[in-house]
Amino acid sequence: MQDLEQTIQMVLDFIRGIWIKKRYVMICSWLICPIGFFYVSTLPDVYESDAQVFVDTRSVLQPILRGLAFGTNPEQEIQMMAKTLLSRSNVETIARESDLDITVTTDEAYNKLITNLTDDINLAGTGRDNIYTISYSNQNPGMARTVVQETLDLFVEGSLGNSRRDVDTTTRFLDDQIAEYESSLSESEQRLADFKKQYAEILPGEGTFYNNLQSLRSLLEGTELTIKETQQQINAMRGQTRQAQKAADGFGVRSNDGEQVLTTRYDDRILGLEGRLDELKLRFTEKHPDVIESQNLLDSLKEQREKEINAFMAQDTGDAPSMLTESDRQLSLEITRLEGLLASLNVRKTDTKRKIEDLQSKIDLVPQIEAEQTALNRDYGIKKQKYEELLSRRESNDLTRRADVQSEDLQFRIIRPPLIASQPSGPKRILFYTGILFVGFGMGVGIAFLMSMVKPVLVRGQQLSDLTGFPIWGMVGHLDIVKIKKRNKMRIFIFALSSGAILLLYAGLVVVDVMNIDLASKFPL
Repeated sequence: MQDLEQTIQMVLDFIRGIWIKKRYVMICSWLICPIGFFYVSTLPDVYESDAQVFVDTRSVLQPILRGLAFGTNPEQEIQMMAKTLLSRSNVETIARESDLDITVTTDEAYNKLITNLTDDINLAGTGRDNIYTISYSNQNPGMARTVVQETLDLFVEGSLGNSRRDVDTTTRFLDDQIAEYESSLSESEQRLADFKKQYAEILPGEGTFYNNLQSLRSLLEGTELTIKETQQQINAMRGQTRQAQKAADGFGVRSNDGEQVLTTRYDDRILGLEGRLDELKLRFTEKHPDVIESQNLLDSLKEQREKEINAFMAQDTGDAPSMLTESDRQLSLEITRLEGLLASLNVRKTDTKRKIEDLQSKIDLVPQIEAEQTALNRDYGIKKQKYEELLSRRESNDLTRRADVQSEDLQFRIIRPPLIASQPSGPKRILFYTGILFVGFGMGVGIAFLMSMVKPVLVRGQQLSDLTGFPIWGMVGHLDIVKIKKRNKMRIFIFALSSGAILLLYAGLVVVDVMNIDLASKFPL
């Protein structure tokens, strides 16, 4: 509690010291405030014009053409245009279109004009909502409106034309690259064709040399295996032919109780089938499936037996010749066909062996030739791939250009067009007056505080005790106390009169600004 009282007492001592040096407050206030008030009051009025535009980045074609045509991000595009709107080239265009450039005659003045115009034009955006505000202030309200209108036109036209200019630039670049790759691809094709002509006897048609050699060896093995299989088929068929011939040789005439009876190879089968049929009839009826099947097979065998007997009876000689059926003749024809196939397989085997020997004789030259061919193929393949990619990109670029013609990705809607301001927007004189007032009095208070610290005046007995270290036993009043009090009152009156005059001047200027009286035209700098 005692520390707080000491702190409060110290602050009061500082205030008393400043009050004693209050003449510095009056001096600073009269040196700063009137001059500052006069300067601010004579500043010319400026008029601000602004425009607000909404950029709609939604497009119906974007989701439809995704993956088919090149697409830029409209939001990123408009943000980039907003960042580059106040580039020097664009600001020079705005100055030229608004006739500001005719107000200067020297290069230095022109550069200063462009710099000031860049700083004064304000482009603010809300970001997510894509609403942009363009504002500019000038002493001429008409010129302020013109500059905002030209900036807005440049912003809209530049955004709409950027995508088409990008597409045209891309088209020219793709056409140039396609022409270069086409020429390079033709050269690679010619080199590859010449190389294949030079080594046509060594280079394989497909695959590598060793793959072809292995393929020929596999083909030789397969051919030899086919030859063995064909030979086995021929031998098996010849065995069947011999058995059929033996069976045919058994056809003839035998004696049965003094009668000559013709015998065939079907007799035993017919007898066996008749016995089986008798057994089936004892167990089943004639409509049973097994009975019907056996009866049909018996009739077929009897028919075949009659045909052989008729053929035997038609012979001119009395000997029993070898009788071959149609199946036996077909078997003979198949043997003949397989023998022809065996001959062709042997020819293929011989030719394959010759090719293998020929490739083996050139095996030392193959690695170098195949390495050169691989390099040529790799170079040709890379160029062909890039060429096809460029063709695909050009088609996508053409589709993008046609889509831009049909629909715009960016649509601008003017929310608030630029208008000529009827009331000035600045300078903010009341704010400047208030600031100058605080600066004038604040600087005076600061100087008074410094002077009170440099040349302190004791206002309490305790201060003297603190300085000397001796206790204070009493205080003696001034003999001319009445005169001193009168002089202090006069000083207070002068300080109040001085401060009141400053405050009255401040209030008058505020009233003039509120009533919109142009002092700049009456007191031009």
